[in-house]
Amino acid sequence: MFDASPASQQAWTAARYPDLAAKTVFISGGATGIGASLVAAFAAQGAQVYFIDIDADAGEALARQFANTPNPPKFQRCDVTDTTALQTAIDAAQALNGRLDAMINNAANDKRHDPETATPEFFDWCVAINFKHQFFAAQRAFHWMKRQGSGSIINFGSVSPRIGQADLAIYGAMKSAVSGFTRSLSKAFGPQGVRVNAIVPGVILTPKQLELWITPEIEAAHLENQHLKRRLVGDDIAPTALFLASDASNAIASQSFAIDAGLTAAN
Repeated sequence: MFDASPASQQAWTAARYPDLAAKTVFISGGATGIGASLVAAFAAQGAQVYFIDIDADAGEALARQFANTPNPPKFQRCDVTDTTALQTAIDAAQALNGRLDAMINNAANDKRHDPETATPEFFDWCVAINFKHQFFAAQRAFHWMKRQGSGSIINFGSVSPRIGQADLAIYGAMKSAVSGFTRSLSKAFGPQGVRVNAIVPGVILTPKQLELWITPEIEAAHLENQHLKRRLVGDDIAPTALFLASDASNAIASQSFAIDAGLTAAN
């Protein structure tokens, strides 16, 4: 279940974008972690949210949590590595109100791996789950956005390439690619009124990260390298996504926004 932190609630109250209430927003990987924060934040703004995830139980539970909001979020189970299914889901989102205003390419999987033993199959999966789907989601979103002459595509990178994590070589490469991908799409799509930007989260301590990989020692090391000495959570990402989806950012394109509490050094 999504549980907003006091900090996120304060941010959402301060950041009100009335235009979002008329927008349709598609979010991949929206059932848990950062994605759940994004779904909750856009739902609070009154946007029509359509989100997908491979975790059907978590997605359906999140949708039920916001069932009584003015525009209840719509959930569909979808594996983003299935390009046909992904683009079909995007079409379904557009069909809700006859438009698609924001595409948020959030889905990812930072499964740790040993570069000495990683297989070609694992490599291909890592590319598909962390980068390929962003390209084909953006491609399909642009198909609809160019018809209306507006839209915002928000890709998701990661601080991982800057940190240089030994057990995330393939993941880091894919997230590094997001920067150049975002600039190229911005130049290609901008003339049709579609803005493309990226969000680059820092070390976001979602429940999954804390359960699988982040020990107290690892968290302490990251905090040492952050200017802001506090834990970052998914709620810290949502306000920037709201801004980039809103018309308030209608002159911003080809940018990557790091939300990392001032992370300046590699661990």
